[in-house]
Amino acid sequence: MSETQSRLRLLIDDYFTTSFSTENALVNEAVRRMLTAGGKRLRPQLTLLAAEAVGARAEDHVAIATHLELIHVATLIHDDIVDGADERRGVTTVGATFGNRIGVLAGDYLFAWIFATVTANYPAPIPHILSRTLAAICDGEVLQLRSLGDLRIDAAQYTTIVAKKTASLFAAAAECGARCAGADPRLVPALTAFGEHLGIAFQILDDILDLTGDHAIAGKPIGHDLIEGKVTLPLIMALETATTEERAQIAAFFTTSEAEQAPVVAFIHERGGIEQARRRAERCIEEAEQALAPLTQAQRMPLLTFAQTLLSRPPTLQGDHVRC
Repeated sequence: MSETQSRLRLLIDDYFTTSFSTENALVNEAVRRMLTAGGKRLRPQLTLLAAEAVGARAEDHVAIATHLELIHVATLIHDDIVDGADERRGVTTVGATFGNRIGVLAGDYLFAWIFATVTANYPAPIPHILSRTLAAICDGEVLQLRSLGDLRIDAAQYTTIVAKKTASLFAAAAECGARCAGADPRLVPALTAFGEHLGIAFQILDDILDLTGDHAIAGKPIGHDLIEGKVTLPLIMALETATTEERAQIAAFFTTSEAEQAPVVAFIHERGGIEQARRRAERCIEEAEQALAPLTQAQRMPLLTFAQTLLSRPPTLQGDHVRC
C-alpha cells in the first residue's frame, strides 16, 4: 500500500470511528461487524483519489467516499445471506448472528439510510449515480445467479456480469469523487471509465484468488466459488481447450451435490486458466490507465499507482476479497 493510500485509508477509518451512526443500533453493529472483517476500502479510496486528481482536498469528501463503502457493506450483508455464509474472514456474518430475516432488513435499512442521507446532502446527479449503480449491482447478481453451473457462459457474458455487479460501484466511486470535487466535465468520463476498467480487473483477480489464495486469509476454502456453482473467468479460459469428455466431467461436478472441487481446480491450473485470466486482468489495468489520457501526468500518477497495487500484491495478500 502506497503512502497516499495509507493516508486515505486512515481518513476513511477515522470517519467511520468518529462520525458514522444511524438511528438503528443493530445496523450500526452490522456495519461495525462488516468493517471489522477487513477490506482495503478500495472504493472510498478511489473516490478520494478522483477528487484529489482534479484539485480538491480529500478531507472535504470523506463523507461521500464512506457512503460508497456503505453501499458495498450493505451488498455484502445481503450476499452472505444469499450464500448461506456463517463467517467472513473470521468474523461471524450479520445473518448468522441475528438471523436471516433481521439481516435482510438490516441491509435494506442501510440502503435506505444511505440514499436518504445522500439525497439530503448532495445535489443531482450524485443520488442518481448511486441509485443507478445499485440497480446495476442487483441486475448483475441476478444474471450471475441465473448462470450458475452454465458452461455456455463465455468471456463476454462473464464481463457483462462483472461490469454490473462489481465494476459499476468502482465506476460510481470515481465519478462521485470527480463530480463532488467540481471536476472539469471533460474529465469526468475519463475517471469513470478508469473506475470501471479497474473494477473488472479487481473481480478477475478476486476470482483468481478463489483458486490460489490462502484459506486463512481468504476466509473460505480454495474453490469456494466452484462449490457455489459460479463459472468464473479462469474456468471459462480453461474450458476453451477442454475435450468433450472433460467438459462433461466439469458439468457433472456442478450437478453433483457431494462432488469435490479439487479436481476442477487442478484442471483450471493445468489448462492455464489462471495465467490467461491474469493476462485479461492486466489488459483491464492497461485500459484503465489509457482512460486517464485526458488528465495531466501529475493528475494521473496517484491513480496509476493505485491501479498497479492490484497487480503487484501476491494472491494471498489480496486484502479486499469479496463473496459476490
